Amino acid sequence: MDYKYINQLLERYWQCETTLQEEAILRTFFSQDDVPAELQQYKALFTIQQDKEQALGDDFDARILAMVGQQEDKKAKVVSFTHRLMPLFRAAAVVAIILTIGNAAQAPWDRGWDDPKDAYARFQEQHQADSVNTLGTIQAENITDTVKVTTDTPTIVE
Repeated sequence: MDYKYINQLLERYWQCETTLQEEAILRTFFSQDDVPAELQQYKALFTIQQDKEQALGDDFDARILAMVGQQEDKKAKVVSFTHRLMPLFRAAAVVAIILTIGNAAQAPWDRGWDDPKDAYARFQEQHQADSVNTLGTIQAENITDTVKVTTDTPTIVE
């Protein structure tokens, strides 16, 4: 027997050019008992859908939920806006901690690791001459201010 039409439909099927009606023809053909030997290799492809077609049944939902381990009456969890942004808050806190630690770690390097006694001695040497000049200037200003105040205000002699 010549199966030229079935071979043409198979070629079109492999190129995805068949219609639903032509695919139904192929399923009907391969569901027969007397399929030629050269086409026998395609029989399982077209008959597998017929074997698996079953009604789901009324208890399908209950069986699936039992397999998953959920209850039927369990409601969906309500997620607030704050709860949604919680990962963003955590990331911002981590960045703030890292920046704080980085700034704290840089502070000693800016100032150096000198001995405090040596640093104090150098400070005193640098500012000793300045403090004498500053002290003299302040005293001179106070003296001139005092002289001005005494000359500007009349004094009452008793």
